[in-house]
Amino acid sequence: MSFDTLGLRAELLRAISDQGYTEPTPIQKKAIPVILQGKDVMAGAQTGTGKTAGFTLPLLQRLSETSLPKGRRPVRALVITPTRELAAQVGASVETYGRHLHLRSAVVFGGVKINPQIDKLRRGVDVLVATPGRLLDHVSQKTVDLSKV
Repeated sequence: MSFDTLGLRAELLRAISDQGYTEPTPIQKKAIPVILQGKDVMAGAQTGTGKTAGFTLPLLQRLSETSLPKGRRPVRALVITPTRELAAQVGASVETYGRHLHLRSAVVFGGVKINPQIDKLRRGVDVLVATPGRLLDHVSQKTVDLSKV
């Protein structure tokens, strides 16, 4: 089975190919088609099995299938991670797989200055990857609107 058979759009297949991947992992084979149908998935697999791509690829596809809102982009997808290291990893995957799409993303976590994050959020992002504490900081400061997630 190749990624072509999963129903992903050409821009995502190009990004996958850019990374040198040719075949989906077992978790990706099972999760991607179900997520593309709009169904919920709860899955577990060992580290290094492609879980992040397993949810990132269909998330990007579903976002790219809807028209972009006029004006400032609202956050339409939220990924919450327990650590900043994982937030950075997920954010990198969103950037890598979404590089050929017209979507914007941001990663927010504590331990760094909040002002650059606020600036990026003000410009509008489609996908927000966040740790809980910093997300709550942004919510309390009203620098993020999650009403369109």
